[in-house]
Amino acid sequence: MLDLHWTLPVARWSCWPAGATAAPDIGFIDPLVRRRLSSLSKMALKVANDCAAGLGPVRLVFASRHGELRRTTGILDDIVAGQLISPTAFSLSVLNAMTGVYSIARRDRSPATAVSAGAETLGYALLEAHALYSADPQTPVLVIYADEPVDARYGAVDHDMPAGALAILLEHGAIDRLECAAGCASEEVEEVEGALPSAFPTQGEALMHGLTSRAAVLWQGLGRRWQWSLQAGGAV
Repeated sequence: MLDLHWTLPVARWSCWPAGATAAPDIGFIDPLVRRRLSSLSKMALKVANDCAAGLGPVRLVFASRHGELRRTTGILDDIVAGQLISPTAFSLSVLNAMTGVYSIARRDRSPATAVSAGAETLGYALLEAHALYSADPQTPVLVIYADEPVDARYGAVDHDMPAGALAILLEHGAIDRLECAAGCASEEVEEVEGALPSAFPTQGEALMHGLTSRAAVLWQGLGRRWQWSLQAGGAV
């Protein structure tokens, strides 16, 4: 398999770190909707608004390995207990629930995509964002990644992401660029000079470190190697 290399124009980015104790401020969401949202959606909406507040139409790529699994698990518990299922809980249990809430709040009918690809979810979301941006560079693309650990009843999960969220806005004319590469672990992948070794448990932790420190980072999962490097340069 050929290695993949692509470049994303990063206008701004925002993260909600793992271990944060304060509640995300999502005051731009209607209170009646806000009180029904999960912690996952609140984190995602917070970082999304940090990046895209005040902008016009924005295409969305929402990525989450587990999505609203906690809410789904609660629904299954209710079924087992013979209780009625809340229509609201069901409607907010789907993977793309957050994109619907955000689009309605923004009154934005731009396309939205939801991505889930196991431990490599974030990497494939960035690849999807590249495809969208390449098709129409004039309309911004907002990548939102949010996840939280699964319930203990599901057992151990390899490369499980701690609770947190990350948003990256791709916009024409951005000065920063994110160099991305992916390839099979069995093949040689041209490494960015100075890339840190794959010491990060998850893709999210690796990329957040790279964005914060502007250091090239690499991460290897099950059969594929990913690498990112945030650089300043000419507008993309």
